[in-house]
Amino acid sequence: MPTVGPISRLAPKPMRFVLNWGRRYSLWVFNFGLACCAIEFIATSASRHDFIRFGVIPFANGPRQADLMIVSGTVTDKMAPAVKRLYEQMPDPKYVISFGACSNSGGPYWDSYCVTNGVDQIIPVDIYVPGCPPRPEALLYGITKLQEKIAGEKLSDRYVSSRAHSQEKA
Repeated sequence: MPTVGPISRLAPKPMRFVLNWGRRYSLWVFNFGLACCAIEFIATSASRHDFIRFGVIPFANGPRQADLMIVSGTVTDKMAPAVKRLYEQMPDPKYVISFGACSNSGGPYWDSYCVTNGVDQIIPVDIYVPGCPPRPEALLYGITKLQEKIAGEKLSDRYVSSRAHSQEKA
């Protein structure tokens, strides 16, 4: 059965540009808000910062309709399997932004017995946004960096790496 990855290398460069442009400016976000950073995410989607102008649709109906997962807040060991399961339900290609000190490294709770020291121990993270709490401008900057990353990637590399990661975890 042919897949998008092997065929995409045969596509001319302008076609790859158009495909990446479409994925870059139509990111559907699945927000996994776990603590106070989720309030900053909501502020970013409000009228003052309005990240819809960047081509980011803030609230997907569920993980099966989302391209981008934003994990904001403290990930506990009890919540970690749910984060992983929801990430695995997202279609390829999928991206993750770790938003805030707690999701990046455990934050001020890093030494607790029940806190996962970073969401990157559970799922692969593309962009880290630091801060406690991080400013909405920092999330906008992280989104633009993710869009730059999407613009430069080859579809075959993205699909192969996501499949390899899925098989590696299994």
